[in-house]
Amino acid sequence: MEASKVYFTNLRTTPSSNLLDKMERLVKRAGITNIDFKDQFVAIKIHFGEPGNLAYIRPNYAARMANILRSLGARPFLTDCNTLYSGRRSNAVDHLQSAMENGFNPISANCNVIIADGVKGTDCREIEINGKYCKAPKIGAAIVDADIVLSMNHFKGHEQSGFGGALKNLGMGCASVAGKLELHGTSQPKIETDNCKGCNICVKHCAHDAIHLNDNHKAVIDYDKCVGCGQCVALCQYEAAVLASWDTSERLNYKIAEYTKAVLLDKPNFHISFIMNVSPECDCWNHNDAAIVPDLGIAASFDPVALDKACADMVTNAPVLGGNKLSEAHPHQHLVGEDKFHMIHPDTNWQAGLEHAEKLGIGTQNYELITV
Repeated sequence: MEASKVYFTNLRTTPSSNLLDKMERLVKRAGITNIDFKDQFVAIKIHFGEPGNLAYIRPNYAARMANILRSLGARPFLTDCNTLYSGRRSNAVDHLQSAMENGFNPISANCNVIIADGVKGTDCREIEINGKYCKAPKIGAAIVDADIVLSMNHFKGHEQSGFGGALKNLGMGCASVAGKLELHGTSQPKIETDNCKGCNICVKHCAHDAIHLNDNHKAVIDYDKCVGCGQCVALCQYEAAVLASWDTSERLNYKIAEYTKAVLLDKPNFHISFIMNVSPECDCWNHNDAAIVPDLGIAASFDPVALDKACADMVTNAPVLGGNKLSEAHPHQHLVGEDKFHMIHPDTNWQAGLEHAEKLGIGTQNYELITV
């Protein structure tokens, strides 16, 4: 397959060229202006950061990107979907407040925020792709309704997928709550009886009549009727309806690739990754541990597979910083050329996701790195 072009700029600046200017030059050199944005709704898929975590992309970059898109005639909006786990982004009310606190608001980010899967994570569309693992991924409705998808990705480690980049931001991030259940789980949800308050909301909203309250006013799932849609998990506010079991890293990455295919299906798309604050774990935690490598730069491409591979290679070839969990485990070693994500999370296999995405036709791991 012909190599995809990945454009890269380092973080060196001058008085006449700051990082925002460099990002703008990067994306224009990478060809973003070749997309017809006139009067098009553009979903800028970004992670707003769990409050307390400070590794997320600064809203200043989102503001500059929104300005670029508007100058090209677009109607951009910042977006993400709600989380499967409990936290401050598990419903749209708290999610919006978290985004505002972290600077993703019309003042700091110069763009409006829409939580793509609605108040409780149930506003989604099933996109038929007939995947091997996911037949019809459940994608947040606002992202499905967008004409163009643009991802802004914080490149970092991840305890389940190995690392989080463009594919994870798209495939996992654009999944509704029910979609995230399908991605993570190997079976139908379960009820944690001690947490159940008997509020009856899961019973009322189960489309398959698979839940009832027992004599103790606790929810019970009838697995003969349950289809594993995740509606109860999305609606439960007490952590009573939860994921029953977790899938392997390989299958999770396969599913993320299939969800990414659904997100990008028949849509123009473009992707930017920030290889900064490369924390060992995901931005979904309410804290971020010390970065494992120095800040490297910003990369952009029309190909999310090539982009992820290029970013992973750059981290592999970078020295390890001191004072983090990787350097403490391997003192006096720079680990240049080592797969740092696998070293931190040995049960993960990020290569599996890129290989599956390549088979699905999303992109190629064969890339040409062009420095801007």
